[in-house]
Formats: sequence, C-alpha cells, structure tokens
Amino acid sequence: MDITRSSPAPLRVVTAPPEAPDLTVLPAAGPLPGPPEVVLSATAPLPGPPDVVVPATVPLPEPQEIVLPAAVPLPGPPEAAAPGPVPPTAARPTAARPAAVRGLLRDLLALVRPGQWVKNLAVVPLALLDVRPWHPGAFGQIGWAVLGFTLASALVYVVNDLADRERDRLHPVKRNRPIASGRVSTTAATVLAGLIAASLTCWAVAGPAWHWWPTALYLALSVAYSQGLKHVPLVDAFIVASGFVLRLVQGALLVGGRISEWLALCVFALCLMLALGKRRHEMTAAGRAHRPALRGYTLAFLDHLVVLVAALTAVSYVLYLRDDAALAAGASFVTLLSAPCAVFGLARYLQLLLVEEGGANPVHVLFRDRATLVNATLWAVLVSVALLLSRL
Repeated sequence: MDITRSSPAPLRVVTAPPEAPDLTVLPAAGPLPGPPEVVLSATAPLPGPPDVVVPATVPLPEPQEIVLPAAVPLPGPPEAAAPGPVPPTAARPTAARPAAVRGLLRDLLALVRPGQWVKNLAVVPLALLDVRPWHPGAFGQIGWAVLGFTLASALVYVVNDLADRERDRLHPVKRNRPIASGRVSTTAATVLAGLIAASLTCWAVAGPAWHWWPTALYLALSVAYSQGLKHVPLVDAFIVASGFVLRLVQGALLVGGRISEWLALCVFALCLMLALGKRRHEMTAAGRAHRPALRGYTLAFLDHLVVLVAALTAVSYVLYLRDDAALAAGASFVTLLSAPCAVFGLARYLQLLLVEEGGANPVHVLFRDRATLVNATLWAVLVSVALLLSRL
C-alpha cells in the first residue's frame, strides 16, 4: 500500500508547469531588449537618406531665387527702352485725345436723339395735304418748321435726360444713355442745352413774326412735363400726344394752309396710342419703379386704352379722307384704298405690342419690322398717287 501511494508522488512532480511560464518569461524578456537595440541600429542608417534628401531639397528654393532675379530684369528692359523711344510714349496721349473727342461727340449726338427726328419729318409735312396748289415756297416753309421743331425736341431730350438721370440708371435700357451712364457729364450736357437754346432763339427771330408760337407752346408743355406732369398718369401721355399736334399746327401755320380737325384728331389719337404702348412696354420690361406715373396704370387698363385709341385713329382717318381731304374725284378712290393699309398698320402694331411684347420704339418698329415697312411703303405710294392726281 505504501508502494502504491508513492506512485502519485511523481505525478506531483509532473504537475509543476508553473515553472515553465517563468522560464518562458525570462528568455522572452531577454531577447526583447535585444531587438529594440537591433532596430535602433537599423534605424541608424535611415537618417542617412534623409541627409541625402535634405541636400536634394536645398536646391529647390534656389530655382525660386533664380526666378526672382529673372522677374527683376523684366521691368529693367522697359526702363532701358523708355529713354530711347520717348517720342512714342509722348505721342500716346495725343493719339488718345482725338479718340476721346470723337467718343464725346458721338455721345453728344446720341443725346439729342437723331433717330427720333424722323417724327418731325413724318408729322410736320402733313400740313401740305391741305395746300393747293403746291409751290416751292411751301416746301421751304415746311423745311423751316422741321428745323425749328428738331431744335426744340433736341433741347427737350437733353433737359429730360438731365432731370431723369437717376431714374434712368434703374432702367435696363435707359441706363446706357450718355448722361445716365456717365459718358457725358452734366456740365457738358448743360453747355449743349445752352447752345441748342441759342440756336432755337435765332430760328424764332429769323422766321415770320409770331409764327413760332406752336414751338414755344411745345417747349412750355415740355418744361411742365419735366417738372412734374410726367408723374401724373394719363396726363403724361396726353402731353406727349399734344406735342405732335403742335408740330402739325406749326407746319400749317408756316405754309398758310388750314388745319383739318379730323387730321389733327387722327394725329393726336395715333401718337396717344404710341405713348400708351410705350408705357405698357416699360411696365413689362422694368416694372413700375422706373416711372412714377406707371403706378396709375395696369396692363389690363393700358390694353383697353390702346385698343380704344387705335379705333379712334382709324375712324378719324377715314372721316378726314371723306370730308376734309383736298382731293379730286379720281384721287378720292385711290386714297380710300389706303384705308386698309392704315388699319393693317394699326393691327400690326397692336400685335407687336400685345402678343410679342414689343413696340417700345415706334421708329424701330417702322424701319425694322418687315410687315410694317412693306405696308407703310404701299400706303405712301397710294397717298402719293392720290396727291398727284388731285394736283394735275
């Protein structure tokens, strides 16, 4: 029994594994400090390549330094060339001055609106319709009347642009006008207005006595328009239309012809339609902020007014042909053929205004719209034939 009891004793010796972990820890701890030393020695040569990289990076700033001196001599050659070609540098301002003067003259010419002078050529000669027979003196008087109203309208344009320069800067198109854009100073515009006023005074003095009152009344209405009436709805458009009736009166007064009431009403209604159409286009293009008078309008209200005035224009034109036109029997029939042309012209303008959202500038419509141009040519031919037949 004792021998059997001694056999488990070696089993107790075998169960001594706790010493094995101690042995593993000891050898493992021994080499552990070794590898870090080897790693240190391995990392020791690594700083060698950085040393090689450092000198490689050192020349990199050198090209930068080379670029700096390369940029320095660039201003050098101009300085060396400056003393040599002094005459060209001195000639530059002198060459720029004529260009600046030409630009100023173009802006001053644009300020008086030469494109709008066609309105005077279209309205003033209408006074010849009631003159029988025609004579060279009548054409000379019509030319004199056109000259007077051209000067008067140019003066009005300059004064209006001076007064409206701040509002024009808010408009998408009018901000490009010479004064609103700053290309023409207020001083230059004032001097130009003074020269035009002096020329207009000479025109009135050189013409027949007291035959200048329609032009004077036009200037008075224009001044009142600029001072505040242009801000009153409806009144602003009626004043613009009245100015064209005064053009007709000025022409009739100088040629000594009578003024037809139906013709005057037709001119007034037509110009009122164009003025209302312009305001409608301004509402759709720039809103109501640009023109205070637009606050008294709506698109529907303007549409009704434009159609109403267009009907009045057509009726007064036909009544003038029937009652007051100084035409022969055969010429009356030819002139009545022009009535459809007149109605078509009105309908085409309404189409451009209400359907295509155009019609802001009637002069552009007349010369750029192909249908309107062909219709106006046909109308002019018919009226010319009627006038020639009535004076043969």
